[in-house]
Amino acid sequence: MTINFKDYVASVSDFPEKGVTFRDISPLMTNGEAYAAATDKIVEYAQSKGVEMIVGPEARGFIVGCPVAYKLGVGFAPARKKGKLPRETVSANYDLEYGESTLYMHKDAVKPGQKVLVTDDLLATGGTIAATIKMVEELGGIVVGTAFLIELSALNGRQKIQNYDIFKLMEY
Repeated sequence: MTINFKDYVASVSDFPEKGVTFRDISPLMTNGEAYAAATDKIVEYAQSKGVEMIVGPEARGFIVGCPVAYKLGVGFAPARKKGKLPRETVSANYDLEYGESTLYMHKDAVKPGQKVLVTDDLLATGGTIAATIKMVEELGGIVVGTAFLIELSALNGRQKIQNYDIFKLMEY
């Protein structure tokens, strides 16, 4: 059976601010069949890339990446916000709409030469994913692909990660 994943995304107008249409993946996550099918599609992609580790940024990257890592039998490394990781870290800055933020990963999260898939719920401006990729590569990992439930193509996030393979289930 083929699932139309867009049937499981709620579009919320004027959230978080006027003029923005928020793509809410909650309906997909609350439907076991749809969530499993989405996970399986990303697992198939990851298998084709020989992935050995999954990395996802806080917090929705965990929602996408953890079940993929589990199904593959590989590890998952979180990219977190300041003050959330207790041991020695690497960091990378990225731009927000109004300012800048920083992500952190443990220095031992990715091994040199390890094939890594970076996951998140959506590719928007690309800043978060570019920062995550930068840390993976600083640790010696090889980013063999990126995977998203949704790509918001009008925001041109693809440009920031244009040298990496991009897999997505849906595009708006």
